[in-house]
Amino acid sequence: MQVTTSALSPVEQTLLIPLAARAHGARLFPQMALHDSCAASALSKLEVEADDYLDDPLSVYGVLSRTRILRQIALDFFIRHPRGLAANLGCGLSCYFQWLDRGHNQWLDADLPEVIALRENLLPSLGQHHRNAVVDLKQTHWWRSLGLPEGPNAPAVLLLLEGVLMYLRPEEVRQILHEFAEHAPAGSEIVFDSLSWMAIGCAGLHPSVSRTQAQFLWGARQMRDFTAAHPRLRLLSEHSVLDGYDAATAWLCPVFRAFWGVPMYGIVRMGLSH
Repeated sequence: MQVTTSALSPVEQTLLIPLAARAHGARLFPQMALHDSCAASALSKLEVEADDYLDDPLSVYGVLSRTRILRQIALDFFIRHPRGLAANLGCGLSCYFQWLDRGHNQWLDADLPEVIALRENLLPSLGQHHRNAVVDLKQTHWWRSLGLPEGPNAPAVLLLLEGVLMYLRPEEVRQILHEFAEHAPAGSEIVFDSLSWMAIGCAGLHPSVSRTQAQFLWGARQMRDFTAAHPRLRLLSEHSVLDGYDAATAWLCPVFRAFWGVPMYGIVRMGLSH
């Protein structure tokens, strides 16, 4: 018996886009194959036409590229912090810990109640070092509600927010960044993907997101938007996601970044000053 996603909100339904790409994106881009057994298994149990999402090759490529970048950032973090904790907030049905379980590190997947219920129905247990949790990032004090480490002697935390912030209002994004900077121990990092401000209100033009009726509400206008929420925030690196897609995007992405001062679409990695 297949599982329906009809109870999910429009934003929650966007989890189907990366799920389909990770499960079957190698059909289009074999050189980008992720070998994501969790995604393939979960998708097979859902009442979803995966091929509808594969008709959007740019988004499929973007998901595969984004996943590879985030996976490498997390791996590098765990090399520096072998017993560290990563928390994937707004995790959807992603399953990074299948690649990143190093035996002593910890992983937390958190999302809204309907999504976590779906995860627990579709995805296998990932062992004693992994847990799921419910979180609403629009509410304050989510750091402590998740029981994340804090304090000068606490271990570093890696926060991932993938496909999340662009669906939140600017004040909600600012609150999330402030909450991280206010509570995260030294050495912690926050990593997220970001659209430019030009995408705000234009989700209807996106071939995959338009299927869900979700809307883009936030995008950076300048690089200091990323660090303005708290004086501890520091930009560590930025990563282009789409510039390997074809010759046009290889040209367009750096030109857009140079002219407008922010990535058209990219991954931002930030840390703390102390």
